[in-house]
Amino acid sequence: MRNEIYWLVTCEVKPGKFEEFTKVVEPLVAATKAEEGSLAYDYSVNDDQTLVHIFESYRDSTAVVDHVTKTFSQFADAFGACVDLTVFVTFGAPDAAAKEILDGFGSTYFTPFEGFTRK
Repeated sequence: MRNEIYWLVTCEVKPGKFEEFTKVVEPLVAATKAEEGSLAYDYSVNDDQTLVHIFESYRDSTAVVDHVTKTFSQFADAFGACVDLTVFVTFGAPDAAAKEILDGFGSTYFTPFEGFTRK
């Protein structure tokens, strides 16, 4: 069984806040890149800069907990001032500690049953 936990988040950008959001995201991405358990961390925006999709992937549940409690928590207020989280879908089998954290974002869960990840 794979241990990776990954998710897709959709955020609505608050009016006039995209530029400010990019200034929040830049150091957040740099900090996340330095995490040993972070495997992928990608932000994408639609043409009119009103919707952002975030794809995140972590080695395991411990890496999820570390990311949210140690890294994201430093940026959470500024992040939330720029966007509203509208969809949060998690894939994998997070342990109880990771699930408790992800529940706080309103996550729904899907458990992979077939497939692979190339590394």
